[in-house]
Amino acid sequence: MEEKENCPKCYEIGEKVKNITVKHMVSENLMGKVVDEETYYLCMNEDCDVVYYNLNNERIFYKEEVKVPIWLKKNANPKYICYCNQVTEQQIINAVLDDGAKNIKDIIRLTGAMKNGKCEINNPLGKCCSPFIQETINKALNSKE
Repeated sequence: MEEKENCPKCYEIGEKVKNITVKHMVSENLMGKVVDEETYYLCMNEDCDVVYYNLNNERIFYKEEVKVPIWLKKNANPKYICYCNQVTEQQIINAVLDDGAKNIKDIIRLTGAMKNGKCEINNPLGKCCSPFIQETINKALNSKE
């Protein structure tokens, strides 16, 4: 069972993230604040400005303290879905609506998403973006109906 803990600011459940991910996401001057022995979480609430936090609530990293816009947060710009290749939600939607993409294979071919992935250090969740690409494809396909 995956560990989930609540954000100290909005109290919503966060998603566990590896320390190496947090280290690569926070601003250079804050890297030293990421403690190896600590467990970190990504706040999944789009309205909360907390990005990462640890269980002891000793360290919170806010949106302005990370190097990239966090796609799930409100007003993320650009709204990357594939961070490794900087493919945005809009590019995926356009590939579906304008170029007839129907699946992840089409998106990879049309946008270059998921090529040379280093998800652990490039994606704020530290995971492969394929579920989020699929979610975006489904959203775009549903909007066509």
